[in-house]
Amino acid sequence: MSRFTKKDNLIGQASSFLEVLDHVSLAAPIEKPVLIIGERGTGKELIAERIHFLSKRWEQSYLKLNCATLAESVLESELFGHESGSFTGASKRHEGRFERANGGTLFLDELANTSLQVQEKLLNVIEYGQFERVGGSRPVKTDVRLICATNEDLPTLVEQGTFRADLLDRLAFDVITLPPLRHRQEDILVLAESFAINMARQLELEYFGGFGSKAKQILTSYDWPGNVRELKNVVERSLYRHDNAALPLQKILLDPFESPYRPTQSIASSVRAQPPASAQVPLSTENVASQTQSTATNAESPVKHSFPLDFKQTSESYEIEMIKQALTSAQFSQKKAAEQLGVTYHQLRGLLKKYNLLDSSNI
Repeated sequence: MSRFTKKDNLIGQASSFLEVLDHVSLAAPIEKPVLIIGERGTGKELIAERIHFLSKRWEQSYLKLNCATLAESVLESELFGHESGSFTGASKRHEGRFERANGGTLFLDELANTSLQVQEKLLNVIEYGQFERVGGSRPVKTDVRLICATNEDLPTLVEQGTFRADLLDRLAFDVITLPPLRHRQEDILVLAESFAINMARQLELEYFGGFGSKAKQILTSYDWPGNVRELKNVVERSLYRHDNAALPLQKILLDPFESPYRPTQSIASSVRAQPPASAQVPLSTENVASQTQSTATNAESPVKHSFPLDFKQTSESYEIEMIKQALTSAQFSQKKAAEQLGVTYHQLRGLLKKYNLLDSSNI
């Protein structure tokens, strides 16, 4: 069996990227935890896979789990397992990821979203190589190489009291920080061509005609906040909507929402907030303070509706719109979005599940 059964799709020639690959090759053989830091879309999961398949454990199990996709109680059970009867619905014993990954590697993505309780149990596994299942009392031994990833600044979270300093000390034996795509300029066109060729195969085109000069200029001048993942989506979307595969691709569709008919909340809000001309009062020394105070409450003024209406549907639509705006403002960090909305992280997770927004929140 070859350790390179998976396609090696880590593509790049930028010095910052090649330094990361060298770092990975150095860290892979060491039987210690590794922490991968990087913005969303930079390839943290691909780096974790590479570490595993270059390690001595490459023939053993490689399991992964996104910690942001599960509620705290479910996450704890999924990591450490549970005993039969430990909670309602637990009809039989369940082996968690640490138990199933014994002898291999476990990759935990979005580590910053774990609770302090889960963090404490992670610390025990790293220090003592054992844990207890949920509802259990006997220790279970395990030999797992732990690789964790996050797009958060963990030292800052330690200062804020939301991440354990002792756990960070154990995880940070070595930290691999991935460069964002805007710092890999020479890789943009290399990656774009690879994505375009693969998409051309999916579309059953005879060949890919390449990028025109205008397309190259757009690709290399854009900031790519979503990094490699965003680049892949943009290239595939642009090629799919290209009307003549025999000609070089010139039109790059960066924003799929771009349309002259796109409804925007900001426009609607400004229209509602603008008083009629007859109601506008010139500023004076006396009313400056009162107008400044009223400005702060304008955003909270009730919107006038046409009745009758569906109260439940209207309320849900309003909540969904607020959640989407908070996620966008927080660059799809659910922890930051929860802070902006004034709710806990787990309350926000509940709302995302309630309104089926998990797929759209970039988790």
